[in-house]
Amino acid sequence: RGIIIPVVDMRIKFNLGTPVYDQFTVVIILNIGGRIVGMVVDSVSDVTTLKPDQVKPAPEMGTAFSTDYMIGLGTIDERMLILVDIDKLMSSSEMGLIETLAA
Repeated sequence: RGIIIPVVDMRIKFNLGTPVYDQFTVVIILNIGGRIVGMVVDSVSDVTTLKPDQVKPAPEMGTAFSTDYMIGLGTIDERMLILVDIDKLMSSSEMGLIETLAA
């Protein structure tokens, strides 16, 4: 408490329409490169830990789907999860802006 945390809205970052902020808005707090950052997302359904044998490399999806931000695919029971590389998701220019705002 008492710390101002910069927040990035993923709907704005990926041009997914106008964001709506209300009492149900979800903000994930992350530590990226030693900086604390908030990320607004549509929802969080679960928080879990994966073992190395549950993670597979990202498949080639062709041009229809970019895998630039994917670490790979995770499996839990019968569920398949897309694992996102947060460091790649937050570009160096965005992190530079966050550095500037934090100073």
